Amino acid sequence: MEEYDNIDYGTTEINDAEFDHTKASDDENENENEELSSQERRPPGTPRDTFWIYDAVIEEITQQQNVFYVTVVYRDRPGRGRGRAQTVRLVVSRQTMVFDETRREIPARRLEEGMVIDALISSAMTRSIPPQATAFQIFIINRPARRQVTTGRILQVNVREQFIVTIQGRDFSSVIRFNVTPNTVILDPFGRRIGLQNLFPGLQVRVEHSGIQTTSIPPQTTAFEIRIVR
Repeated sequence: MEEYDNIDYGTTEINDAEFDHTKASDDENENENEELSSQERRPPGTPRDTFWIYDAVIEEITQQQNVFYVTVVYRDRPGRGRGRAQTVRLVVSRQTMVFDETRREIPARRLEEGMVIDALISSAMTRSIPPQATAFQIFIINRPARRQVTTGRILQVNVREQFIVTIQGRDFSSVIRFNVTPNTVILDPFGRRIGLQNLFPGLQVRVEHSGIQTTSIPPQTTAFEIRIVR
């Protein structure tokens, strides 16, 4: 019995402490590995505060020196008919990587209005309307379809937001919002150039537009030419 009384039970406590310390070290290593693997998935030089937008439709492209400003409409929840339509202006610089459908890198100047893209962008945005964010990667998903033509009566003209809304007959399912860009040509019945401010509800117009539309209600698309019919 005396042999058992001389056992140092503190050894067990020391071993448990060492075990806990080893386990904590393993957990820290796992967390570090997870962070490293997460960083490896990001393009080199990309900040952490980024997110992807999917199936975004390019509505307008402008250029200032070597920088392109690409305005897109996308849904904040991926999937047809899901989420809210959001508009953002992407800053596309020489540092932005642009890829075509075959994942081949191409220059940003080959982006076109009407294209559908996925993009990795900064979550830090300006407070402008629409907000502006830096684009790090852009993948072209679809190219603009052939131009389509829609003839209808104007329901609304918004000069400030630069769009018109039309309807065909009395079919409210045919209502479309046509976004007007600086490249949109607006013509009177005689083929003379006029401004958006010269249009008003009730006019019958013929609109040449992109074949790609958003899934919003009403659907939106880019107008290439608007001509007054009568």
